[in-house]
Amino acid sequence: MGKNNLEQQIADYVIQYKENHYRLAYSYVKNADDALDIVQESIYKALSSMDSLKNPSHIKSWFYRIVVNTSLDFLRKQKRIGVVDDETLSVLEGGAVDHYENLDLQKALDALPVNYRSVVILRYFEDLKLEEIADILNENVNTVKTRLYKSLKKLRVQMNDEVQEELA
Repeated sequence: MGKNNLEQQIADYVIQYKENHYRLAYSYVKNADDALDIVQESIYKALSSMDSLKNPSHIKSWFYRIVVNTSLDFLRKQKRIGVVDDETLSVLEGGAVDHYENLDLQKALDALPVNYRSVVILRYFEDLKLEEIADILNENVNTVKTRLYKSLKKLRVQMNDEVQEELA
């Protein structure tokens, strides 16, 4: 496959799924401008390292991995975890179909460690298979399953605690 053809495939993919990529970056950095920067940087990284895409049919997991790694790099540089404000949430709710409607769920997700949150977001918000998630996060499938199970358990406990507090 020629370089120009692969470049076009990457460009088409990035454009077609730009909301997904933005949402994924946003789930890490909790800031609209930073998420846009991460997506732009991810596109640049993808185009400059397209030789690392050995099989074009794996473009989805390949690009998701770039977005995840770029987001994590950003967080490491910033050494901070952002807080979601109402204005940013309303921006997010604009275009995407499966946005975070439940603020309690958002708070509970934010409380999870990043590697656990990643698994939940990729599985339930991006609807990826466990094998794809393992590939993106560079983990084995059993690790991903364990993290997903523990995350759901933590989310359930946290959500139940909040419901108990409301009823008290």
